[in-house]
Amino acid sequence: MVVQSDDIERSIKSFKQYTAKALLELLKKENAKTILDQLQFYKKAHHKATTYQVWEEGYQPKLMQTDAMMTSKINYIHQNPVKRGYVDEPVHWRYSSARNYEGMEGLIEVERLW
Repeated sequence: MVVQSDDIERSIKSFKQYTAKALLELLKKENAKTILDQLQFYKKAHHKATTYQVWEEGYQPKLMQTDAMMTSKINYIHQNPVKRGYVDEPVHWRYSSARNYEGMEGLIEVERLW
């Protein structure tokens, strides 16, 4: 994910809390027991206040100092579903901004100029 924030730690924490809550609500509503069981199994033992763990702990922010660095990171992100074998081409992954970068309509608006 490439983001900009005045307080990256607070923004990432808020993002993770919101998305984890929404995902868990959806999984429970859809009775996705297998996925919920996995999220419960892989929860860190020291997390006593939660039942599930959706996100890994921490984050590794990188300052984008050049256009080349930004392009490299975006291309890396676009290749992830291909590397996992989910799709043959980055634009085939409907959740990817690769579609936006190829002039196709994506699921969310993407700022391509930085």
